[in-house]
Amino acid sequence: MSDADGGRLSPEEFQQMNALLRRFCAHELDQWESIQTETPHGTVYVMFTRMRLPGFEDQTFHPF
Repeated sequence: MSDADGGRLSPEEFQQMNALLRRFCAHELDQWESIQTETPHGTVYVMFTRMRLPGFEDQTFHPF
């Protein structure tokens, strides 16, 4: 963990994160990106992909 761990995001920070993720997906993401980070509750794995994974329906995902 780093000193950037200041607790829960404020509503403004959450909106900024969403805006940056949209920009990342629009301009940086090629086919996929896999990342991981440590949290107080264990490792979190995140995958960004341009294809919906088999077995997942569109309704599974929350728009942001």
